[in-house]
Amino acid sequence: MQYFSLYELNQKIKSALSVELEPKYWVVAEIGEMRVGQNGHCYLDLVEKNDNYLYAKIRATIWCNTFRGLGGWFESITGEALRPGLKVLAQVEVSFHHLYGLSLNVKDIDAQYTLGERALKRQEVINQLVEDGVFDMNKGLTLTKTPQKLAIISSPTAAGLGDFMNQLQENRFGYSFTADLFKAKMQGNEAADSIIQALHRIFGLASQDTPSSYDCVVIIRGGGAQVDLDCFDSYDLAAHVAQFPIPVITGIGHERDETVIDLVAHTRKKTPTAVAEFLIEQLYSFEVKLDEQTRALAQLAGSIVAEQDYRLEKIASTLRLSVISRLLNQKHSLNRVSDLLKNNLSSLLARQLEQVSQMSNRLEQGTRNSLQAQNNQLEATEKLMNLVHPDAILGRGFSITHIDGVPIQSADQLKVGSELTTKTHQAVYLSSLKKVIQVENAEKEASDT
Repeated sequence: MQYFSLYELNQKIKSALSVELEPKYWVVAEIGEMRVGQNGHCYLDLVEKNDNYLYAKIRATIWCNTFRGLGGWFESITGEALRPGLKVLAQVEVSFHHLYGLSLNVKDIDAQYTLGERALKRQEVINQLVEDGVFDMNKGLTLTKTPQKLAIISSPTAAGLGDFMNQLQENRFGYSFTADLFKAKMQGNEAADSIIQALHRIFGLASQDTPSSYDCVVIIRGGGAQVDLDCFDSYDLAAHVAQFPIPVITGIGHERDETVIDLVAHTRKKTPTAVAEFLIEQLYSFEVKLDEQTRALAQLAGSIVAEQDYRLEKIASTLRLSVISRLLNQKHSLNRVSDLLKNNLSSLLARQLEQVSQMSNRLEQGTRNSLQAQNNQLEATEKLMNLVHPDAILGRGFSITHIDGVPIQSADQLKVGSELTTKTHQAVYLSSLKKVIQVENAEKEASDT
């Protein structure tokens, strides 16, 4: 039986690989783990994965002589250093060492591929925002003409924040601003979530519809490496900015490239200082327009007043002529009426006097007739009164009898033994009542007697 030592087997593998494989290959892979040793060599794992599923993995090395030039060149082209999580197109040489096994020696890296990958991912985020219908939502909001109440998202230690605040506070027009800082991390893996949390805090205040609501949100940071801007290409952060109900203004501080949140924000400025100048300019433009409108309004008011004065003068002149004409007509009419009154007054007075005389005669005759009739009626009444006078009645043989001083009007007043007072025409006499006889029994009592 033939056998090999491990060393011999590894040598055969190395020999077979050197025969069967090309000297170099261009390989697309993602940098997994990566470290630079004290000797200047760069040790890394190249991996291929889909989401969290790992398909392939191999060790790789960039020797110090290569790494010194390659690392700096790559960063100068892409704006970022080689790092874990970066997808690269690398030229590699397959190496098999009898002690360390299979590995790859990285000879070159295509920086343009990495730029393309970043651009591709960035474009995928943009396409998704457009497909979701939110890409232009924040741009569609109306920014107030006087944005003075600001919600600022930034790191409190960011150099750009100090520049921004100095520019606002020392503006040459003396405009005042209210700026509240909402702290957030502005680079690194946690930056996107940190900025989103700051947006949530701002929304919590603004949704209360109180005087603390803000005119706009300002996202600012200082400059930095291109890799530091990757967080601003996050889909989640861009979606939050795009759908935020308050206009968002960005001043990320990078001259060369626009991030995705720059694209979806209401307004994008290159630097924090440029954002401050933009806000100051908004107030200045409003002030200029206000002055122009004030002057135009004053001119318009003067023109209207002059026109109305002219119209009033014309109306007054027309009114004066109309009044004079009316007065002359009325005076003429009054003169005519006066002449008519003068001509008819004599005859009218004569007729009235005649009528008064006739009425006086009729009144006098009627008065005499009325007095005569009243006198005749009084005489007749006097005769009648004399006929019914008690003395006249007594003179005709009648008498009046009282019982206890009260005239007898009812048989119920008659009581046996009552004192009667009887008045006749010639005398008054007293009597005592012995018996009361009812009228229906009077004739029978008289015949019995």
